[in-house]
Amino acid sequence: MINAPAILLTVHLGIKSLLLHKLRTALTMLGIIFGVCSVIAMLAIGEGASYAAQQRIKALGSNNIIINSVKPDEDSVVGSRGRSRVSEYGLTYSDAGRLQTTLSGLQYILPMRIIRESVRFNRFNVPSQIIGTHPSYLPITGLELVRGRFLTQNDEIHTDNVCAMTISLASQLFPFQDPLDEEVRVGTGYYRVVGLVREKSSIDKRPGAGAADSGKALDNNLYIPLSCARSRFGETIFRRSAGSFEAERVQLHRIILQMVDTDAIEPAEQDIEAMLRHFHEKKDYEIIVPLQLLREAEETKRTFNVVLGSIAAISLLVGGIGIMNIMLATVTERTREIGVRRALGARKKDIITQFLVETVVLSLGGGVIGVAVGVLVPLLVSHFAKMPTIVTLWSLTLAFGISGLTGIVFGLYPASRAANLSPIEALRHE
Repeated sequence: MINAPAILLTVHLGIKSLLLHKLRTALTMLGIIFGVCSVIAMLAIGEGASYAAQQRIKALGSNNIIINSVKPDEDSVVGSRGRSRVSEYGLTYSDAGRLQTTLSGLQYILPMRIIRESVRFNRFNVPSQIIGTHPSYLPITGLELVRGRFLTQNDEIHTDNVCAMTISLASQLFPFQDPLDEEVRVGTGYYRVVGLVREKSSIDKRPGAGAADSGKALDNNLYIPLSCARSRFGETIFRRSAGSFEAERVQLHRIILQMVDTDAIEPAEQDIEAMLRHFHEKKDYEIIVPLQLLREAEETKRTFNVVLGSIAAISLLVGGIGIMNIMLATVTERTREIGVRRALGARKKDIITQFLVETVVLSLGGGVIGVAVGVLVPLLVSHFAKMPTIVTLWSLTLAFGISGLTGIVFGLYPASRAANLSPIEALRHE
């Protein structure tokens, strides 16, 4: 039967004994504090990084398959001085047509051309990406319509010079006026602004972004009908240097396929690979499946948490060893006190309980402070490093629970050693 008053008295004696050596107690607790803090902070940083990666992948669409044009290695050499060359590679309109007619389980198909060009309005000139696409861009990519409208099927059919732009681009081109129904200049053509949109991610952060996308943020984009992009800009991009030029002919930079459900994705990926391999002599494309990336990210997250947790647990181990070391020294210092208690009738379990209480108080006290610091560190990391961090309840519970367990495990041997001292020998100790 549990004797509550006796336990409370033992706890009181244990705390009183620790307070007799405040500096030593504080230094002993530091190992537990740093251990608990590192467990929480490292798991929070890992959780935040994993969450950000998964959100970027989810923004691509779990039902989507993305095919990018990729320049083959053998075509990446720039022409020598005084010479010219034209590299032709990548996805074609024929590829898009074949995919649309032969692929089972297909809900939408979205071909895209991506052109680097500056957008001008009056004296404002902003480097941007011109994306030629279809009206289905809106539901497939989750583009948010802020004002006006997006591209329509009539715009595509009639090759209208209309555009939708992101609010970031609009704020740079039209800082003092409403952009709707105004005309912006791209190259030698003018395009009427019919809508403002907001993107949820960046092409340069998307896995597998090709050379055409490199270094360009998705929030500086201008969207025009694909037919308009094809007729106004053509399919050949020229890069000139002194005495020579290089040209690239790419019909489509990207094709996004949205399947009816996730079950249709893996069979479709195999069919797409087989079809493209048949019609492309070179490997000038890449297939990205966000669903597979998401699964890999979740698996990586679990592995990452185990690794970070294991590294942080080493700090707790060091803290536990520090507690054991101090408690063994304490047993030596208090040998005579133990002998007196045994002579007055204290049992072995009373001695064990007293020393265990002291170690548990040390570890739990350090655990409480460590949890507080461990919650503060991720907040500071988020504020100064601009990194997402997520402190989870299970990480707090795990770190605090391990700190208490550390006190018990590393306190058992010193407590047992104290309890097994001979009362007579202990009383003779000076």
